[in-house]
Amino acid sequence: MKAAVLVFPGSNCDRDLAVAFRAAGFDTTMVWHKETDLPSGIDLVGVPGGFSYGDYLRCGAIAARSPIAGALKAHGDRGGFVFAPCNGFQILTEAGMLPGALLRNAGLKYICETSALRVEETESAFTQGYDRGQVIDIPIAHHEGNYTADAETIARLNGENRVAFRYVATPNGATDGIAGILSDNRRVLGMMPHPERASDPLHGGTDGAALFRGVAQALVSA
Repeated sequence: MKAAVLVFPGSNCDRDLAVAFRAAGFDTTMVWHKETDLPSGIDLVGVPGGFSYGDYLRCGAIAARSPIAGALKAHGDRGGFVFAPCNGFQILTEAGMLPGALLRNAGLKYICETSALRVEETESAFTQGYDRGQVIDIPIAHHEGNYTADAETIARLNGENRVAFRYVATPNGATDGIAGILSDNRRVLGMMPHPERASDPLHGGTDGAALFRGVAQALVSA
């Protein structure tokens, strides 16, 4: 199994994501934003958290138009797995790979804390290691985590069972408490919380580890 972690100027969770991928059994390569192709044979691409390009214009807007962005989109279009926490989620919405947008938190303040999430579906590789309705503790660290979409999009996400996680108590004003969503083929997950920061006992909790193991299991079973 092969994974790639994209690295942009301002990324600060790229190594965390690589460590989580490797712990789940992935041979992991870091890919600089100026590259135009992914390494051959990549199964999973990680789009990390941080502040890509300093969050200028809008969070994720420049990264979504970087040289590597075309290869990222092509990977998703051909059915490859993509996992994008925090700034990665912002990048995927800016790139049109996931619907909606991430706006400033309702309180207009940066939030850094552990947040309780409810697992809303277990029919994706990312969530198959959890029980539906299970509550997990995952760190959040963002200023623009307020997931927003029009009523039609929210209805479609709910109707197609594409809301992967919801906040138990919404910290940022996100519509319908949405913390993470899936693409229509269920192989792309964007979420504001950071499961890579809850995947080792030394982190103080391991509730995020099942997400990475789930993708690895899906690839082994394919």
